[in-house]
Amino acid sequence: MHVHILGICGTFMGGIAAIARAAGFKVTGSDRNVYPPMSTQLEALGIALTEGFEAAQLTPAPDVVVVGNVMTRGQPVVEALLESGLPYYSGPEWLSREVLARRWVLAVAGTHGKTTTSSLLAWILEHAGLNPGFLIGGVPANFGMSARLGTEPFFVIEADEYDTAFFDKRAKFVHYRPRTVILNNLEFDHADIYPDLSAIQRQFHHLVRIVPGGGRIIWNAADANLKATLDMGSWTPLEGFARAPQAGALWTAQGAEDYSRFRVFEGAEERGTVEWSLLGAHNVQNALAAIAAARHAGVPVPQAVAALREFQGIARRMQLAGEVRGVRVYDDFAHHPTAIATTVDGLRRRVGTARIIAVLEPRSHTMRMGVHRDTLAPALAGADEIWLYAPADLGWDVGAVAQALGQRARVRRDIDALAADLAGAVRAGDHVLIMSNGGFGGLHGKLLAALGGTR
Repeated sequence: MHVHILGICGTFMGGIAAIARAAGFKVTGSDRNVYPPMSTQLEALGIALTEGFEAAQLTPAPDVVVVGNVMTRGQPVVEALLESGLPYYSGPEWLSREVLARRWVLAVAGTHGKTTTSSLLAWILEHAGLNPGFLIGGVPANFGMSARLGTEPFFVIEADEYDTAFFDKRAKFVHYRPRTVILNNLEFDHADIYPDLSAIQRQFHHLVRIVPGGGRIIWNAADANLKATLDMGSWTPLEGFARAPQAGALWTAQGAEDYSRFRVFEGAEERGTVEWSLLGAHNVQNALAAIAAARHAGVPVPQAVAALREFQGIARRMQLAGEVRGVRVYDDFAHHPTAIATTVDGLRRRVGTARIIAVLEPRSHTMRMGVHRDTLAPALAGADEIWLYAPADLGWDVGAVAQALGQRARVRRDIDALAADLAGAVRAGDHVLIMSNGGFGGLHGKLLAALGGTR
């Protein structure tokens, strides 16, 4: 069967392409701005790519078309598809029909921590010899890929609440029909899709409604928004987790200042000690959730703890981009105030009194709409210096954020100037934390080059 994927070069759709190819389908696809590494990864799998969204790519006709959520009405290929009568599905629906229907799905949902927790869970199952399939919005170093088919029954998926397609405005995760669900946390996000927090809670409630009674919901017992969501109705056994003892929390931890080492507790019973390369309280919670979910899939807790000791991290999650003249430059995906604050706090716990230089690109749809303008300054307050990038089309003035942070904050409107000014301001021993959910115009490499090194 020939599957043609529209919008194939995103992480999610590219992952679906790799899984479809491994499952024996003929796969082609199209996207705009087709460039490495995704283009070369797909071509290495034998997947032919078309640049752009013209109607001609549907000739000869594929058997089915999978439509990414970047596709909109008015694009020539979309209009031709609707006229053609060809069968079409969203990415999540196709994945559910062709792959997940036969699998024990372990879905990881939440505003923050989905990629890390999914990666931890997949690695625990892999370490246990279970060869899970997975589709993750990042690249775990232990695997070197974001998606694979794996073998039955287990499949780990990063369960996003973003909408599914132009013709299906439900959250992606309602398609996955998981048996095991992790609910990491719940805050307002995706302001381009949801008008308020209650709208997102409703989508999470829809996810809870489809988890079978013999399944398991692993949830953050310290999160009031999740508790309110579960109070809307739950028909599945619950296991709570929290960093510290908390009502409803079965899984807790006690750890070192930077949480590079922590003890795992199930109730009052100590179950093992994790020593790993990650840091931060948020990653302890991610680990507890992964341990609990893996236990539901049959992996003993001591074995899960042993797996976490060998976890090597994830691309763009506090990833060291390089070190030049004693200046360490990190690449991190944080783009929501809560994630920004926990990332800065985690680094602070690791580096002590050394200077942290936080650099932020307000790139997400929600950030660009100015939804977080009042909470950004408190989120960044733990850094010693803050540099804010303000592109011309941002739509709101970051000056108020800089003003709230005082003399340690600076605003730049050009990435090359930002790199040059940063290079002149940092000194040996500094930790430069660059945060964006995109490529930030290559700032990491430009800064390292300006400092006299190569990325």
